[in-house]
Amino acid sequence: MTGQQPAALRVMVVDDHPMWREAVSRDLAEAGLDVVATAGDGEEAVRRARACSPQVVVLDLNLPGLPGVEACRRMVGQDPSVRVLVLSASGEHQDVLEAVKSGATGYLVKSAGREELLDAVRRTAVGDAVFTPGLAGLVLGEFRRLAAEPAPASAPAAPQLTARETEVLRLVAKGLSYRQIADRLVLSHRTVQNHVQNTLGKLQLHNRVELVRYAIEQGLDDGA
Repeated sequence: MTGQQPAALRVMVVDDHPMWREAVSRDLAEAGLDVVATAGDGEEAVRRARACSPQVVVLDLNLPGLPGVEACRRMVGQDPSVRVLVLSASGEHQDVLEAVKSGATGYLVKSAGREELLDAVRRTAVGDAVFTPGLAGLVLGEFRRLAAEPAPASAPAAPQLTARETEVLRLVAKGLSYRQIADRLVLSHRTVQNHVQNTLGKLQLHNRVELVRYAIEQGLDDGA
């Protein structure tokens, strides 16, 4: 009896240009991913995400009607487990920061090649923050700026993390991928994911982007 094949990664593609939407969908499907839905505007994207529960949404920002940033916010709000990878023609810093603040896990510009996109979708699915080169530093810099602002007076006490969870969180704050963290700590990739999920639950955060911001606020990106 042969082992059961793992389920294909469930992806939804959102773009208002039919030819681009179809081309991206075809590339993903040919690579063995399960394209469970496509959408041409923000409202449609939110509805279909609710109906189809994709693991990753490949999302354009420039959509008719409901903007991509708001569609992202609503999709993540209705299902915090969904990962959103923005694929946009814009590399403007403000667009990148708005997307991340709305809950996007990563951001690629449309000049990315096919293999770069496929790699980004797969990495996004496991929680890695994937950015077009040069944009990751921008996002980390913005988090550091926000972390420098005074905290609200009513901020609750920080939950207690284990030593291992704190160690993993420190490496997340430095921008390492889960695979790199696993290699550094001599752990399995799955164990690192479990530590991150436990930490997200304790801190009541939704995704890696929020986790990085929290870690920087705690000063965990400093030191060796």
